[in-house]
Parts: sequence; C-alpha cells; structure tokens
Amino acid sequence: MTDKNIEKGEKGGFHYAYAIVASCVAITFLPCALVLSCAGIFFTPVSQYFGVATAEFTLYFSVLNIAQMLTLPVAGKLLSRLDARVVLSAAVVLCALGLVGMSACQAMWQFYVCGAVLGVGVCPLIYLSVPTLVNAWCVKRVGFFVGLCMAFTGIGGVVFNPVGTALINSGAEGWRTAYLVFAAIVAVGTLPFTLFVVRSRPEDKGLAPYGAGEAQEGGEASELSGVPAAQAMRMPAFFALAAFCGVITLNQTIYQFLAGYAQSFAKTMPAIAAASGVVASAAMGGQAVGKVLLGAINDRSVHLGVFVGICAGAAGVTLMWLFPGTLALLLVGAFLFGVVYAMTTVQTPLLVRTVFGSADYTNIYSRVSMVGSLMSAVAAVLWGLVVDSAGGYPLMFVLGYVCMAICLVLALFSLRARPVLD
Repeated sequence: MTDKNIEKGEKGGFHYAYAIVASCVAITFLPCALVLSCAGIFFTPVSQYFGVATAEFTLYFSVLNIAQMLTLPVAGKLLSRLDARVVLSAAVVLCALGLVGMSACQAMWQFYVCGAVLGVGVCPLIYLSVPTLVNAWCVKRVGFFVGLCMAFTGIGGVVFNPVGTALINSGAEGWRTAYLVFAAIVAVGTLPFTLFVVRSRPEDKGLAPYGAGEAQEGGEASELSGVPAAQAMRMPAFFALAAFCGVITLNQTIYQFLAGYAQSFAKTMPAIAAASGVVASAAMGGQAVGKVLLGAINDRSVHLGVFVGICAGAAGVTLMWLFPGTLALLLVGAFLFGVVYAMTTVQTPLLVRTVFGSADYTNIYSRVSMVGSLMSAVAAVLWGLVVDSAGGYPLMFVLGYVCMAICLVLALFSLRARPVLD
C-alpha cells in the first residue's frame, strides 16, 4: 500500500469506513431491533399463555435494563482494550442464546434469567458499538453516520414486528417459534459482519480515518485528543451529561403512553382513539427521521442539534396536548416528539464526544449511559403512576416540558464547561 493510500485511507474511492457503517446498521437493524424494538409483541401472548398478569412477564424487561446498567462499565473497558470483533461477536451470540432461551421457558423465573442474558448481550450493541466504531473510523460526518445507524433500531421494529406477530399468531405456542426465528436471524444476519468485517480502528487495516486527509489539509490535528475517563468523571460536565442521559431517557419513555393518550378519547372522539396505533407509528417515524436529521445537524453545530431536538419535542407535546381532536395535528405532534426521542441515542454520544474528545470515549460514554439504562428500568413505572394520578395525561405533558427544559440546560452547561482538549 502506498503512503498516499494510508494518508487518505481509501482505495479506488471506497473507504473501509463504509463497511464499518454497514456493520453498525446490521447490528442495530437485527439484534438491537429484535431484542428491544420487537419486545412488545410478546407481552400479551406470553402472559396469556402462562395465565399471569402482563406486569409479571414484562418484569423480565426491567431485569434486562438492570443487566445493561451493570454491564456497561465492563463492556466499555472490554471494547476499549480488546478486539471489537471478539466483544461484539460474543454480544451477538448472547443475544441469540437469550432469544433461544426465551423460546424454551416453562416458568416466569426462567424468563428473568433470559432477560439478564439478553441485557448483557445487547448492552454493548445498542449503547457502545455504533458511537465507538464510527468515532474511531470517521473524522467527518460522525453525527450523520451515528444517526443513520441508530435509525435502524426503529426501522427494524417496523420490519420485524409484523413478521413476529404473524409467527405468534401461527399457533398456540407461536411465540416460541417467533423467538427461535428471531434468534436465527440475529446469529445468521449479524455474525458475518462482527466476525469478518468489523475492525476496532483504521490502523488495523493500515488506513487513516475517513476524512483524515481533509482534516490535515485544514490544519486540524489527526491524532486522537481527549480527556482520560478517570479525569473526566471528576468534572462537572461529566455529571451534567450523566444527568442529561437520565432525564432524556425519562422523557423518551412518554412515547410508550401516546397510544394510551389517543385511546383515552374513546368516548368523546372515537375516531382519534381508533387511530392510536397510527399515532405510535408517527412517533416511531419521527424517531427514525430525527436520528438522521440530528446527526447531520450535529456535524455542523452540536449546539444547534440540541436546540432543534428540544424545540421539536416541545412543539410536538404542544400539538398533541392542545389539538388532540385534529388527527393531522396529533400525528404531526407525535412525529415531532419522535425527534426529541431520537436525542437519547444520537445527541448523548455526540455530546460526550464533543465535550471529552475521542481518546477515552468508550469508557466515558459507557459510564454516562449507565444512568440512562437505570432510568429505562423505572421510567415506564413512573409515567404510569403519573397517568393514573389525578393529573393524568396533562400532568405527563407538563412534566415532559420540564424534562426537556432540564435537558436543554444540562446540555448547554456541559458544552460551556467542557475542558480544553489537547
């Protein structure tokens, strides 16, 4: 390979970073979507099969989130020290094994064990794989690529939820078949990428990161710069970002109650209640578009990305709250709320990268994400209590405004308090 190819990191106009992005898409589209985005289709049929309350079965999902939280710091260290192929392939295998286990469960406690296995497996895939690999392989368009890859968690849900539902409805124990098919898809569709395509860093292929040549021509430093994790975790900006991650995750969970909000108008506006599924789909569409949009905006300005996400969410809540009787406005509101939903997995890692740099990114981001993972385990319960209280859905929307305002303040503070990177 010539020095020119090493400098540019490309051969014949193709940069290997595109193969890395394709691998990230496979990770989010398959294991992440099948384990997380498609979980809901099993709640009712499995609960009915075992004759238990839905909450008793869905407790496995709380176990999954707690397992993710406990795994994050370990996964961050492993991914920063070991070959990414080993770590991510092991994670994919755990996801497949967890789904196989779910198909064979005969008692509720067994689902909880499988939930823990799934949590350990999906943790590095959903939280760390995309931002870590894209951050290592790209100097430019980092935000766009992160947003594009993360959008496929929602796209995967759109594609595979109908498939899973059809399998579940195929027989009395169709849910077992669905889990097995999902396990096969995860293993067969993802392992070829994690085993044979993924590389931890461009140097492993004798290349420079995507866009490195342009950065050098512009006078920018080509080496990784940033703050060590041990130093970062003592800084106010770190605590602000950890709090941001927790609160934006809490706000994101409002999405789960949008269908219920539409259904609450069953007596007064039955047409709106009948469209509850469409409302949820509009929010999911906003999430997918929002991830790509926010990623592209962050490539130009992280500050602007923060403002666009928060403003879209606030506008969405306003439309849903004040104009529930107009279906078009309700759907636009749900779509806009999907944009702030997208901030959880796009804006958070990009803020961490902007504030603390790339040198020890994985270890820092894994610890920030712990707060979000913990919040995921309790957020649905908290919003459920709010919806069931005297304040109902209006109180939920008011608290949503509060969450978004807090997130705006925390994000701007972290950017203002960021250290000077070497």
